[in-house]
Order: sequence, then structure tokens, then C-alpha cells
Amino acid sequence: MSQDWDSRIFDFVNVFLLITFTLIIVVPLWNIVISSFATGQTLAKGDFVFLPDELSLDNYRTVLRDDSILRAFMISVAKTVIGVVTHVFFCAMMAYPMSKAYLKGRKVYSAMGITTMFFGGGMIPTYLLIRSLGLLNSFWVYIIPALLSYYDVIILMNFFRSVPDSLEESAMIDGAGYWRIFLQIILPLSKPSLATIALFNGVNQWNDFMTARLYITDRTLYPLQMRLYEIIVQSQTNSAQNIGTAVAQTTTKGVQLATIVITTVPIILIYPMLQKYFISGMMVGAVKE
Repeated sequence: MSQDWDSRIFDFVNVFLLITFTLIIVVPLWNIVISSFATGQTLAKGDFVFLPDELSLDNYRTVLRDDSILRAFMISVAKTVIGVVTHVFFCAMMAYPMSKAYLKGRKVYSAMGITTMFFGGGMIPTYLLIRSLGLLNSFWVYIIPALLSYYDVIILMNFFRSVPDSLEESAMIDGAGYWRIFLQIILPLSKPSLATIALFNGVNQWNDFMTARLYITDRTLYPLQMRLYEIIVQSQTNSAQNIGTAVAQTTTKGVQLATIVITTVPIILIYPMLQKYFISGMMVGAVKE
């Protein structure tokens, strides 16, 4: 009887905590989404909006009429897609030979990679390096510096070690070279780990605005997150310049909220597609035999 009572208390506390944490997450998110559909008069009150008296698409019309926001959205999509594909490929291309014990100089390469995980040049030396490479005000500043992450290489290395050597030996007997084995055997078998790396890097690429903040002054190369940063700064200074054609029923805050929703939706849509690979990829990549 005592055990049943303890179990009920435990279940009650768990349910209470889960409901509390869910509300802490869901309520602010709901407020942002529903407020983006509110009119300027409703937002001007400054109250918490659970359900506005009148729904309006004026905030979204203002955002979509602004050519700079649409251009920034396309830049964000382009840098995320290209960045994820190149990052995953380069990490896998390095991880595959590093997963082989017979690779000459493997310990040296490993030590060099691990060093980059703990030590960096800092902001100013990195800026000087980017400038010397001619990447300032270039789209490729989003791609080239993010090509490799040794943390992701380690995850892929441990996954590649789980692939039976007999598969590669059979392919070599049939005349396949290392590139063909890597592209046609290793990569197709590594979808869970590759999807995990793609998810991590994709979220980082999509949410990144510091790269544009530090290395880009050409506004035509601004990603959506940098444009959102500008809108937030302008809203704090009560300035509506460079936001787009103003509509009577909109405010700077409304445009800001609509932009936040537009920025978040792509990640929310893509995440469920990769979630089935996420746990298996992390577990296989994290366990070292």
C-alpha cells in the first residue's frame, strides 16, 4: 500500500513538472505566433495576447512586400542548403580515412583536429584571416569557414568503424577504388549519422547572423537572421526605416513578430523529417568500441 502511494506521488510530481515545463515553452511561443496576426492597435496596448479580437495578415503583407526580406530569405536558404551539403561531405571525406588504423600520420592528424576543438585564434585574427582570403562581402564567407568541424568528424569516424571491413574487401575484389567505395557504399550506409550532422549544421547555418554581422557590409548579402536583427534594433529605437512599405494597421513590433515566425517555420518543418535518424545517429556515433 505504501509502495502504491509513493508511486502515485511520483507520477503526480512527474505529470505536474511536465505540464509546467510544457506551458513555459508553449505559452510564449503561442503568444509570438498569435501576436503576429494581431492588429497594430492590439499590439500597442502591450498586453499579453492569447487570442486577439481581430486577426490580420497586414504584418505578413508588410514583410512579404519588402524586397530586402525576401532577398534575405533566399540568401538564408542558399547558404543553409549549400553549407549543409558541403559541410557533411567534407566531414565525411575526412572521417573515412581517419577511421582506418592503417592511415599513416593518423595520430598527428587527430591531435591537430582535437586542438582546433579547444583553441581558436579569436575574433580579430579570424577577421584578418577572412580578409586575407578575400572573403569579406562574399557569399562564400558563409560556406568556406564552416566546411569542417572536427567534432562532427569524430561522430562520423566512430560510425564508419561500425561498417564491416568485409564490405570494402568485397568491393575491392570487384575492382572498386576508394572513391567508389566511399561514395557508393560508405555514404549510403551512413544515412543516420549524416542526417544527424546535417541537422546540427543546418540549424547553426539557418540561425547564424554573427557571420554577416562581422564580415558582411553589403546589405544584398544579408541573411534573414541579420535582417531580423535590424528590425529588432529599429523597433527598440522606434524607427521604421528600411522595413518596407508601412501599412496603417501594422507596427514595427508586428513586423518583427511576423519575421520571427517566418524565420522559425522552415526549421520546424524540416526537423520532423530528420528526427527518425537523430537518436540512432547520435548513439552509434557516440559509442566507441
